[in-house]
Amino acid sequence: MKKKSLGLNAALNGFRSVLNIIFPIITFPYISRVLTVGEIGKYNWSNSFVSYFLLIAGLGVSTYAIREGAKFRNDRKTLSDFASQVFSINILSTLASYVLLLLCVLIFSKIHAYAICVFIFSIQIIFTTLGTEWIYSIFEEYAYITIRSILFKILSIVLLFIFVRRPGDYLKYAAITVFSAVGSNVLNYVHAKKFCTISFTFNIDWKSHIKPILIIFGSSVASAIYVSIDTTLLGLINNNYVVGIYSVSSKMYTIVKQLISAVLTVAIPRFALLWGRNRIRQYRQLLLKISDVLAMISVPMSVGVYMLAPQIVVLLSSEKYIRSVSSLRLLCPALIFSIFSWIFTSCVLIPAKREDKVFIVTAVSAIINVVLNLLLMPAFKENAAAVTTSLSEFVSLILGIYYSKDIIKGIYEKSFLKDVLSYLVGAASIVIVCIFGSMLFKSIIAIIMFDVVLSVIEYALILIGLKNRYIFEMLNTLAIRFK
Repeated sequence: MKKKSLGLNAALNGFRSVLNIIFPIITFPYISRVLTVGEIGKYNWSNSFVSYFLLIAGLGVSTYAIREGAKFRNDRKTLSDFASQVFSINILSTLASYVLLLLCVLIFSKIHAYAICVFIFSIQIIFTTLGTEWIYSIFEEYAYITIRSILFKILSIVLLFIFVRRPGDYLKYAAITVFSAVGSNVLNYVHAKKFCTISFTFNIDWKSHIKPILIIFGSSVASAIYVSIDTTLLGLINNNYVVGIYSVSSKMYTIVKQLISAVLTVAIPRFALLWGRNRIRQYRQLLLKISDVLAMISVPMSVGVYMLAPQIVVLLSSEKYIRSVSSLRLLCPALIFSIFSWIFTSCVLIPAKREDKVFIVTAVSAIINVVLNLLLMPAFKENAAAVTTSLSEFVSLILGIYYSKDIIKGIYEKSFLKDVLSYLVGAASIVIVCIFGSMLFKSIIAIIMFDVVLSVIEYALILIGLKNRYIFEMLNTLAIRFK
């Protein structure tokens, strides 16, 4: 099989992430003005609630399939058998998820007010399973996924402006969101036959699959708790208005996090492949490079979002959401912590088959998140949710480093620390640029344009001046490409 370019895959997945960012940037300012804050709260609470059942349906299959399937991608017959077995497990977990969802809606009266919106979002569950997107990650087929995303995002934006026109249309907004996310997954299932044959089977090697899948699932549950529980608890402890306020800051946080993590997402199958084939030297080189590049991106972006939080909130929503600035700023440290925590869990511990350690990392982080939310949310509302998210991500990072220390020993030496120092110096310059931008301009657009453009230029010049090796590598690559 022809080896995929990791750089090209990162660019394609980055472009896909940009599409995922452009979609809310285009739609959310419109939606936040058309719908009420309470309706935005209902929409986000329902989406958060269904995310738990999406998790149950997923059962850790995707992470497990990518890790194990990467070893079989040159053997169609073996991969087909493996894929059919994990797909069948996924189908059974999906059925169980729907049963649990229905029982929750019937039993808990609090959910009745959200029932229709919940059922609309639940359509994602079956289509996510049918999408078998892990097949495309195994084969690093990001071009197909990117083209598909472009088509469905454009169509979804058109549908949004046609059908969501007035307060009360939040159910239509939910339906269009689902269509945008999973509308093409039936095509995925059909197209997957190019790589392997997937069919439902009862001939499953449960002994081989179930233990690692359940351990990964346990980790995913714990992770989802500290990712989504804040929105769920805000709705239960406070009200839809507070959820609506927090949804703005959490959406901005998620958008930036998706953009940064695009580089990491495409590298995960490569890490599994290198470790699985015992190519340790290449594995360690890739780990250092990915860590350095993500530090170069995440540090300035988190500082930039912090400084531009008021302008970002008003531009992408409206003045009525200005209260969300404080929670957005409190989420900024989590951008760095979460990315590096993800490196140690998904790129180190999972390929090394230390799912039990990942479970410990995420379980401890989730417990801390839930306890702190219950203690702080009644008084500090959405700000409590933001603080606990950042603290949980920090705990996850520290524990991830601890359980990875024997693998990463010797990787992060003086050269890496020198690079990180250069990123911190560059990020400090962004603060100065943003202060001057606010002094020079009154227009929100002008402030953002001035701050972003000048910050990028100044950051790059500082890295060049400090002789950062990766900025020179990027410049050399660009020079060769455009020769």
